[in-house]
Amino acid sequence: MIKSLFSNIIVAISGSQASIQATKYAIVLAKLYKCSLTAVYVVDSATIRQLAASRILIAEEGADFESSLHSNGKRYLTFADELAKAKGVRIECELREGAVWTEILGVAEAKKADLIILGGWEKGKDPKDIISHLHREVLLRSKCSVLVSKEPDIDIIYRQA
Repeated sequence: MIKSLFSNIIVAISGSQASIQATKYAIVLAKLYKCSLTAVYVVDSATIRQLAASRILIAEEGADFESSLHSNGKRYLTFADELAKAKGVRIECELREGAVWTEILGVAEAKKADLIILGGWEKGKDPKDIISHLHREVLLRSKCSVLVSKEPDIDIIYRQA
């Protein structure tokens, strides 16, 4: 008997429309293949520290911005949880702090993930930035498969699941 290609899925959530679409894609996969699913939102405190060190942000602005990102992260993870529950899928949600790609890979390693799902790029983005720094780092450094979700009909597929 052939072993399933994946059983532990990680989906990265940033709050972008592409990451919400990726979350729906991950929920459908988890439901179809009876996989465990973890959603990860990372507060990019590494970049905030760099901006403060280079004096682009003052310490107070950085703290306010980081607090805002924490609130956003909780809201997006709650939304992911609601999307999963609506389809009868159990999802674990993790709010992390640090460098985004490092934290995503850390969760993937801790959960023994065999698939990481990232949102595709959004229309109107500069073609030079089609694959962001985050995507590149995850693709290069991941020990498991990485899927970039670009399914145009995911809303329809999600509703039917």
